[in-house]
This record gives sequence, C-alpha cells and structure tokens, in this order.
Amino acid sequence: MEEQKNQYIAVAYKLYAAGEKSLEFIEEATAERPFEFISGFGITLPEFETQVTGLQKGSTFKFKLTKEQAYGNYEAERVVDLDREMFCINGHFDHDNVFVDAILPLQNEDGQRFQGRVLEIGEQSVKIDLNHPLAGKELSFEGSVVENREATNEEIQHMINMMSGEGCGCGCGDCGSDCGHDHHHGDGCGCGHCH
Repeated sequence: MEEQKNQYIAVAYKLYAAGEKSLEFIEEATAERPFEFISGFGITLPEFETQVTGLQKGSTFKFKLTKEQAYGNYEAERVVDLDREMFCINGHFDHDNVFVDAILPLQNEDGQRFQGRVLEIGEQSVKIDLNHPLAGKELSFEGSVVENREATNEEIQHMINMMSGEGCGCGCGDCGSDCGHDHHHGDGCGCGHCH
C-alpha cells in the first residue's frame, strides 16, 4: 500500500504490554480524548502508524508490535550516573522535581530531547535510566479510528511548530500537567502516548 502522508488521524485505544504470564494494562486513549497525529511526521512508532493509517473512520483494530517494532531491547548501558550538580538551581538540589521514579526531561549537547527516570540519588551523582519505560516489551493495541482525513494546512503548520519546540504536538491541548494521558511518542515529546 502506498504511504499516506499528511493524514489527520485520531484513535481511541487500550494499550497492553506482554508480562511474564499475562498482559499488563498500560494506558487508554478514549474517543473523547483520542490520540491525534498527522501521518508522515515520525510522531508515532512507524509500525503503529502503518497499522492505523489505512483504516477508515469507525474501523476497529487489534494488533501487536514486537519489542523491535516498539522500543527495542532494554539496554543496561543506558543507565547512567550524572553529576548531582546538574540538578541544582541557585546552588540548591532540586528536590521538588528530582526524586526516585521522577521522569525528567533531558537534553544532550546536540539539542536532542529525551526523558530519563531517576533510579537513585547519591551524594555525588544521580542514577538515571534512559531506556524507554516500555523497552524490551511486546505491545498490544486494540481500539478504533475516531477520525482519518486529509490534514488541513493549519494542522500541518501547527505540527511543524510543535516539532520545532513550540509544544509537544500530541493533540492533548497544551499538554501541560493536565494532559490526562500517560502517552509516549516514538521520540519522546514529554507528554506521553505509547506509539
């Protein structure tokens, strides 16, 4: 099938990850607050986009992504110790935002943004896990297509603005702390959907 670009797609779904003995519920996007994206922008996992882009409004879906199609293997070398000083503001450690299990927005020297989970806070360093929370897991999606149509020029421009750092572009409004979902985009925008 020919790749469809610039399609505005909204989907409602439930996401599960394969556990040792059963499926573990991860998150849900409802029809009232669906996950929205424009195809061809690399916002979602490529295989997730492939699975839903060709479906019509009202269609249902159920599919699995292997860990390779999702977030790859869990890699021990992606657990790093960062200097505690990096987390200080005006000479004081940022206890309000940096605590065990906190998800922190980080940026490398090249300006790439990503997230890390705090594992441990020591006297000299902070241990951060840079693996995606779903790394090493097979994912199962089931849901329906709320909308699938050609994106408007305004929607495309909005997406370009979001990708250039003027927001996250996940379709959750301003995607502040009241986003309502724990969604994880393919490259990690900070607000979440797991695709």
